[in-house]
Amino acid sequence: MSQTNKTPLIFQQSPIMHIAGIIVILSGLRAASSIITPFLLSLFISIIGAYPLSWLKKKGVNNVLAVIIVLFIMLLFILLIGGVTGTSIASFSQSLPAYEGKLQALEVKWVGTLGNFGIEFHNDNILKSFDSRKVLSFTANVLNSVGNLMSTSMLILLTVSFILLEASSLPLKIRLTSSDPEADSDKYRKVIYGVRHYLSIKTLTSLATGVLVGVWLAIVGVDYPILWGLIAFLMNYIPNIGSLLAAVPAVLLAIVQLGPWGALWTGAAYIVINLIIGSIVEPKIMANGLGLSTLVVFVSLVFWGWLLGIIGMFLSVPLTMIAKIYFEANEKTRWIAVYLSSEDDVKHKIRRLEEEQKRGEDTFNPN
Repeated sequence: MSQTNKTPLIFQQSPIMHIAGIIVILSGLRAASSIITPFLLSLFISIIGAYPLSWLKKKGVNNVLAVIIVLFIMLLFILLIGGVTGTSIASFSQSLPAYEGKLQALEVKWVGTLGNFGIEFHNDNILKSFDSRKVLSFTANVLNSVGNLMSTSMLILLTVSFILLEASSLPLKIRLTSSDPEADSDKYRKVIYGVRHYLSIKTLTSLATGVLVGVWLAIVGVDYPILWGLIAFLMNYIPNIGSLLAAVPAVLLAIVQLGPWGALWTGAAYIVINLIIGSIVEPKIMANGLGLSTLVVFVSLVFWGWLLGIIGMFLSVPLTMIAKIYFEANEKTRWIAVYLSSEDDVKHKIRRLEEEQKRGEDTFNPN
């Protein structure tokens, strides 16, 4: 009897081995996150850059020249961000100890005020449990991460250039290596379109959020408005909690610098701007939504953040979207894609399935 299935018997019968294999892979990815994250960023930047590249090529621009133009625009954008925010980041880092000291003094004062009303706290305990200085330290860590990322920008742009140059040959490679080129090409198109659609819209809305936050804080009089606008821009990529994380350090700085009323106006600015852009503008532009449930978006934020660090938090949604599209393409894993989907996405697929069944019944029963 010939053996048609050459898969080792242990992998056929032991799901534990599959789980162990996944754990080993994830551990390896986490250990190599410093190498993987620049490549992932390059890949997603290439997906965004593929659209203007295609437009330039349709206008008759040579492929190499079109790639150079796209890379030049990206380099200008990086230099603009670095030039505008570099001084603010350095100044904020130098002033950080002074701000932390003022915050600690305010906390001691608040504890004493509560004690006058009969609410007694031990200063050491309350300062350990609620240490607002950690928020400013977290902000400094985010800025350091951005600085480290900027230091590898040339490597990222070089990787992007090679990806864009090779992009035109991808359909040919799929045709030669795939058993079903049309299905695989369609899957890759869905991945590219979904990621590009999300990242393009998210970039525009995040840019609008950052500009509005920076302008408002400049009017209020909070120090480093450009810096807080940059943080609002970056943190808006993190779903659910990004806008909240961006607001906290700015509000704390406003308390130290301007007092309670300044902090109130600062917090109100973040709430109004994020409600308008995050709850009204962005959903209307992103008409078909993410196709992911809110719970999945939050869990993916935690998972990719644990796996790849803060860059993983920024890329959590597109990475999960890619996983969902991959699971949908495979019959054995399609059920996973269903559980990752949002309620609206599931209802849409059910309606489409019912319509297809109805058309099939009408075909067999024309009368």
